[in-house]
Amino acid sequence: MQYTSVHELVLLAENTGLSMGELVLKDQSKQGEVAPQVLFDNMKKALQVMKQSVETGLDPDKRSISGLTGGDAYKMHKAVCEGRNICGSVFGNALTKALATSQTNACMGKIVAAPTAGSCGILPAAILTIAEDRKLDDDALTYALFSASAIGLVIANCASISGAEGGCQAECGAASAMAGAALVELCGGTPKQMEHACAIALKNILGLVCDPVAGLVEIPCIKRNAAGVANALVAAELALAGIESAIPADEVIWAMNKVGKAMSTAFKETAEGGLAITPTGKKLCAQVFGES
Repeated sequence: MQYTSVHELVLLAENTGLSMGELVLKDQSKQGEVAPQVLFDNMKKALQVMKQSVETGLDPDKRSISGLTGGDAYKMHKAVCEGRNICGSVFGNALTKALATSQTNACMGKIVAAPTAGSCGILPAAILTIAEDRKLDDDALTYALFSASAIGLVIANCASISGAEGGCQAECGAASAMAGAALVELCGGTPKQMEHACAIALKNILGLVCDPVAGLVEIPCIKRNAAGVANALVAAELALAGIESAIPADEVIWAMNKVGKAMSTAFKETAEGGLAITPTGKKLCAQVFGES
């Protein structure tokens, strides 16, 4: 397996009768000459870190070193617990977990880059929320992480997962695609539906710029993680309903790569464009680093 085509992954899963997670675990074991159980246990450890990063990020009093962010995950959690959110507990809990994990990252806590630190909240929020709702065990989530990793690797090989190279579409976009595919697998969807979820998620976020205020992974990154898991839920819902992407996932990844290359460097993590150069963005930068 070369991990250069989502469609090829789907065909292999269909032909072998394995889930994508099982297929990837088997292949990685063969390529790395490592026992499957060792790889599975290592991935399960990553899952535990994801869980802990959510718990850490729910602290209402914890703030980032810059002082720019903190406490929002707790606010969202409280709104859900009190029944004040609009879209119900599943959606609200997913937003909570995405914010919490991203806030843990902003506070220099331990997270899993999935696929990057800037987009670390999307995949954990998606799979942990659906696990709670559907009473799924850690083994199911671990297999889903192998599936998500394969999607991320295809995007990395054929385009980019770096905001500095392709904008936020490469980070939150890739994370949304990974999470959307993982959700489909966890909810009993087919490998083909996983491919459609990947494509839909990427299409929805195509062209998103990376414009961190003060150059920090806080504003607007934390809230974009919440938007990213919402996007993953949308993609999975559509795919599971039998709705297909008119553009195949591999072609969407190709388009994302083209868009990233055409994007101005001002929108690639340089803090020289977008929200970073708004009056308030500049004011917040001065607040953290001084007027110079």
